[in-house]
Amino acid sequence: MTSTTLALQQIALDHAARGWHVFPLRPGDKRPAFPAHDATRCTGQDPRCRTAGRHVGWEQRATTDPARIRRAWAAAPYNVGVATGPSGLLVVDLDTPKPGQTPPAGLPEGCHDGADMFADLCQHADQPWPATYTVTTGRGGTHLYYRHPAAGPRLRNTAGTLGWLIDTRAAGGYVVAAGSVVNGRPYSVAWSGDPAPLPAWLAERLTPRPLPPQRPVTVELGTGRPAAYLDAAIRQSLQAIATAPEGTLNRTLYGASVALGQLVAGGALDSRDTETLLLNAATAAHHPAGPAVRTIRSGFRAGAARPRSVAA
Repeated sequence: MTSTTLALQQIALDHAARGWHVFPLRPGDKRPAFPAHDATRCTGQDPRCRTAGRHVGWEQRATTDPARIRRAWAAAPYNVGVATGPSGLLVVDLDTPKPGQTPPAGLPEGCHDGADMFADLCQHADQPWPATYTVTTGRGGTHLYYRHPAAGPRLRNTAGTLGWLIDTRAAGGYVVAAGSVVNGRPYSVAWSGDPAPLPAWLAERLTPRPLPPQRPVTVELGTGRPAAYLDAAIRQSLQAIATAPEGTLNRTLYGASVALGQLVAGGALDSRDTETLLLNAATAAHHPAGPAVRTIRSGFRAGAARPRSVAA
């Protein structure tokens, strides 16, 4: 093994020694190295998928087993991913603007990036900047590692819930570990203490609000073979959402929305009722309602480019 491969292997072992579940990322990149496919394209030929009899994604492959880590990192200088859900972590990702990206209107004065936004949140909550395990990302952003609350709902990834350029990674998410190098830029430890418990004020802001009572939806499908076809298409889409593997729910929701959106565009299904069906299925699978609506409508727009009708 090269010195770089050995160093990254040791980084993976060090993170696993903290109890954090790690998995290989592509060398010099932040994308998972394995598997090379997602759940929708799983053929069952991957050895782990074949053994399990189902798709096994990166989150299920993440491990703290030193023997497995040594075998994996002996093959190549893989960067190190930390699966936040299995590791019992919630990571607050404070990003920096990309080139040409400007702040939206209405931000507090002096907020130029995610760190500024988070500092403003702390100030308004009358809380200090956290003393917790902290990583500086390759682009100059910040990852604040917290311990996920032992009680209460299981928190998932968010994008912008806390503010501009602030995302979180929890169940279904991962972060690039310190010591990895992405596009020639290293991730480094800025504060090496243990992760602090997630503050109650942050947990409260990240907990999804209860949904209003869902109205029953009856979709008029008509009779005969067209109705049977539409019923099967709807059932298949809703079942896919309900059984989406960990980390694939939003992608599955989008695919179902494209498929049913084609039928909406072709006049076979009602747009509003179909959106409600998809939203009810998504929220029942613990997808946040707001992002789910955006995903559904994006899928409908894509589906509209290829409308489908059902022959009588």
